[in-house]
Amino acid sequence: MLFNIFINDLDSEITYTLSKFADSTELSGAADTPEGQDAIQRDLDKLEEWASVNLMRFNKAECKALRLGRGNPQYQYRLGDQGIESSPDEKDLGVLVDEKLDVSHQCVLAAQKANCILGCIKRSVASRSRGVTLLLYSALVRSHLESCVQLWSPLAQERHEAVGAGPEEGHKNDPRAGAPLL
Repeated sequence: MLFNIFINDLDSEITYTLSKFADSTELSGAADTPEGQDAIQRDLDKLEEWASVNLMRFNKAECKALRLGRGNPQYQYRLGDQGIESSPDEKDLGVLVDEKLDVSHQCVLAAQKANCILGCIKRSVASRSRGVTLLLYSALVRSHLESCVQLWSPLAQERHEAVGAGPEEGHKNDPRAGAPLL
């Protein structure tokens, strides 16, 4: 609680949107003109000045610039005396987003993780009863897939095939899974 009070004034005098989370801070804004780029740089300078006044520092190694949209000029931002490198994608609140706002890679990662868990269940659980399998699937696998439900298009069949049909039919794309679970 004291930390929240301490950083409460972090966004004073900041032009663009500053999002504060438990262990991260995000500055976002439109930088489609030289004036917008300069405004973001001024905000970065103000953040660095705030950190200096409050005897704190930003972890500059973790600072990244994610440039969204086509034709986005590659302005070189800096935090203090150190340049901020560009990143083609960033994870924000658990969702992997790239510079084209394409989140399909997030779905692939979720499917891979779900398939790994299914393979682990198959190798380590002796029971093949439907009730046990569905219980384990619901408890351990489903949450990874539900995070991408809103991202999957019903027309994108190749994304669905990466996960398989469910615990009843096995997971044909996981080479470790072998035969169906039931």
